[in-house]
Amino acid sequence: MKRTFLLFFISVSILAKAQTKADSVHEIQEFGKWYDLDFTTAESDSMLDNLEGMYTTYQAMHKTLPKNNLAYPFAFEPAPVGFKIPTTQQKMAWDIANNTVLPANKNELAFYSISQLAGLIKSKKITSVALTQFFIDRLKKWSDTLQCTITLTEDLAMQQAKQADEDLKKGIYKSPLQGIPYGLKDLFAVKGYKTTWGSTPYKDQVIDDDAYVYTQLKNAGAVLCAKLTLGALAMNDLWFGGKTKNPWNLAQGSSGSSAGSASATVAGLLPFALGTETLGSIVSPSTRCGATGLRPTFGTISRSGAMVLCWSLDKAGPICRSAEDAAIVYYYLKGTDGKDASAVNHAFNYNVKKDIKQLRVAYAKNYFDSLPKSAKEWKVLDAYRNMGVNVEAVEFPDSTIYPVDLVGTILNAECGAAFDELVRTNRDDLIERQDKGFWPNTFRSARFIPAVEYINANRYRSTLCQKMQDFMKNYDVVIVPTFAGNQLSITNLTGNPVVCFPIGFTDKGTPYSITLIGNLYDEASILEAAKAYQDKTNYNKLHPAKFMN
Repeated sequence: MKRTFLLFFISVSILAKAQTKADSVHEIQEFGKWYDLDFTTAESDSMLDNLEGMYTTYQAMHKTLPKNNLAYPFAFEPAPVGFKIPTTQQKMAWDIANNTVLPANKNELAFYSISQLAGLIKSKKITSVALTQFFIDRLKKWSDTLQCTITLTEDLAMQQAKQADEDLKKGIYKSPLQGIPYGLKDLFAVKGYKTTWGSTPYKDQVIDDDAYVYTQLKNAGAVLCAKLTLGALAMNDLWFGGKTKNPWNLAQGSSGSSAGSASATVAGLLPFALGTETLGSIVSPSTRCGATGLRPTFGTISRSGAMVLCWSLDKAGPICRSAEDAAIVYYYLKGTDGKDASAVNHAFNYNVKKDIKQLRVAYAKNYFDSLPKSAKEWKVLDAYRNMGVNVEAVEFPDSTIYPVDLVGTILNAECGAAFDELVRTNRDDLIERQDKGFWPNTFRSARFIPAVEYINANRYRSTLCQKMQDFMKNYDVVIVPTFAGNQLSITNLTGNPVVCFPIGFTDKGTPYSITLIGNLYDEASILEAAKAYQDKTNYNKLHPAKFMN
């Protein structure tokens, strides 16, 4: 692209004074070709006054640059017209392991489930203060090795742990999360602590707000021990302090962007953590590190107090070591505070004793057929069949419903708007990576996505949502290889929930995963199916040897 075209697009008026009108008309015609448009000379000539007026408006807007938290007044709703969100919540009966005993080797506590830890606390076999100190010590011991922690919230953690113990003495039991330590991806705000978004321009940022997810977990009695690493501005695993590591292979990054959340959980530095996903940021690090990651239905957890990357794609969710743990955490996270235009309340009726033979389960035959018969994914199907589940072969509607990369246009346009202020102040030059594949180049390139194309991409997205729901209505669970085809892009766009979990190891000894796709607002079915698999296998119960002590 010639430099004059770019300059023209940014400032028609400046160029118009430096060259003839005919030159400007010609440049409109040439620049239009970059947008698949063919303007005549007369059409281009007629546009000049309009473009001058637009430029004047843009200049006026730019006198005040929008911060990341400036609200976007339009809400994406993944449910097609006529879809009714389930709201009848049944009473939850969690299977708390009250008969759990303290291990002879205290280090084994690092890998106890939430249910086991809750049993120890509820039966007063251990205090939250003691348990919290145990995990704080592990964070201090291993965080530098994994480069997974940005801020240790030790003082806050001990205060919350003491409160949890005092409440229990008074007979106040809030939830199975009472007294349980956890970590937050450091794009969620917590008053009094830095919220760095993992990147140099924001490494000293303090936001005077508490994120909705933090408030929800505080109300449930959970104990915040650390704010964990994320790839800079929610991409990959490189942050301003280093590169977060995979606990199974320290020579490998943990993937991202919920890098620290997956790494710390799998290494037993915390029982669970929260992550976010826009396009793979829960699924990818959970796969790399061997965690169980739940990416819920879009809009089921309010994102207030969180960094915005893409208003219509960002989702928060738990990263745990089991589906049962993820179900517990999700139940106490879901809902809205009225501050997120896309967030809704819905029922989550997870059944810990679900007979999964009642679930309508399918697998994406077109994806599976591209795998060798020795692939671990086939053994997952065998495991479900051995449990008496009728696993139906179906064709996942990949290119038939997703012939064009809509997610690139939508994500890039929204993130460009979310970080407009960063680019216009040139602080994007401080971001850790400056290569063509990272955010600075994306933010800058996004300036050239026309509003018309962004809007039309979302119109096609609405059709995609309808077609996906037409496909899913016949099934409760669809099993797919985690990174097969376009399903990751499709389900992020349509808002369908997924859970991914480990099913074995690669030849290099690193974890491997499978993904279960569910219907909108039905996280319960995919978690029930994942739990059934994990009850019959041990992959999620294996832990990296280096962190066993």
